[in-house]
Amino acid sequence: MPVVVFSRDDRRKYREKVRRCLDVFAQMLRESRFELERPLAGLEIELNIVDARGEAAMRNAQVLAAIEEPDWATELGQFNIEINVEPQELGGDGVLRLENDVRDRLNHAEERAHSQGGHLVLIGILPTLREQDLGEGTLSANPRYRLLNEQIFAARGEDLHLCIEGVERLDTHADSVAPEAACTSVQLHLQVSPEAFASHWNAAQAIAGAQVAVAANSPYLFGKELHRETRIALFEQATDTRPAELKTQGVRPRVWFGERWITSVFDLFEENVSYYPALLPLCEPEDPRSELEQGRIPHLHELTLHNGTIYRWNRPVYAVVNGMPHLRVENRVLPAGPSVSDIAANAAFYYGLMRKLPYAERPIWSQMSFQAAEDNLGAAARQGLEARLYWPGMGEVPAAELILRRLLPLAHEGLAEWGVSGPVADRLLAIIEGRCLTGRTGASWQVERVRAHGGERHEALRAMTVDYIERMHSNMPVHIWDM
Repeated sequence: MPVVVFSRDDRRKYREKVRRCLDVFAQMLRESRFELERPLAGLEIELNIVDARGEAAMRNAQVLAAIEEPDWATELGQFNIEINVEPQELGGDGVLRLENDVRDRLNHAEERAHSQGGHLVLIGILPTLREQDLGEGTLSANPRYRLLNEQIFAARGEDLHLCIEGVERLDTHADSVAPEAACTSVQLHLQVSPEAFASHWNAAQAIAGAQVAVAANSPYLFGKELHRETRIALFEQATDTRPAELKTQGVRPRVWFGERWITSVFDLFEENVSYYPALLPLCEPEDPRSELEQGRIPHLHELTLHNGTIYRWNRPVYAVVNGMPHLRVENRVLPAGPSVSDIAANAAFYYGLMRKLPYAERPIWSQMSFQAAEDNLGAAARQGLEARLYWPGMGEVPAAELILRRLLPLAHEGLAEWGVSGPVADRLLAIIEGRCLTGRTGASWQVERVRAHGGERHEALRAMTVDYIERMHSNMPVHIWDM
């Protein structure tokens, strides 16, 4: 594919169009033109494709052709695919239906992948990945991924530096964004009204550290044992458009926690437009102002495209569905896996908390600094359940203690308020409790297994990955996996 070159005129027109979109978005917020809040939960799950030995298999085009379902799509790397699960009601046994739906689709997809010599893995970072697996030739055929790669490196002007200090140390360089493909996540979506958006986003930021601590599942990268959730640091570094000098100047990164609590969803979109130059200055014919004046709902293509190239850990989403605009909080901190039941438990924990914290009489974000929330995420990524996290009224406490004493009771109350069936809520939140009581997450299971295997590291990682896949398919939650 030839290199696409954007002209100065392309960038000027795009900037003007993005600002016009932002003005129209502000008008829509003032005029309350949005679909009201609905208790809908949606999921996106990214997966890895491996061969029979647990090594990365660059076969996503063949596997997707075999699956032949519209809810499956390519991801950045040829060893990745993604499933999009339609938003569903949470009430009653809705969370159970969501879990069963995901399991049914994964079983079907695994059967089709097997016909192409592949297997699907739900894991934060595939432990068997080697540096040579991740080059520009690894990127999926979608032209947008190539274009994104070119634009990130045009902005940087030099190779990516990946340097992660953990149990061991990784220090290497990459000449493409392909290492980002190593990060496979679960993204949770929650539709909220414009009025309630800020409180939901702030609450999601406040609990990000606890989410990562109890769900960590990415301890290895390129054969090195690094953080319990190495995916956080890797994603931050693998999409960084800033050379060292711009970092020193305080230029904001593309993968971003943020820097303040917000008062409106507009704050986030305005920051995106003010702080970040366009990576993909592609204009659509739609005139958003004209659409609004004629009584139609604009799609705000340029604003949403720009938003999609800024990787907030909790991202605002504007979308038009069936002619109605709505807003969602997209929670992006969680790794994939280990099992579907673990994913469902992580989702139940998040949605339960998001039913309580945004509506608290004294909001959590009025009692803690934004920096404390960001520090919690960093500590949780490095140490998992062994991290010490700050929480108002408790001070700095072990993550497991915070979750058991404070957050799980809130999540139970929240799921009850969603109308979730008691037995369904109890079963899923018992999985979160089980991880806290045993100290076992996907990350700690992987590390224990590799250390017990001993011998040459890659062979230990490969053997562990094969064992992991077998247990993943049992759908038993990771805290009861045997060693």
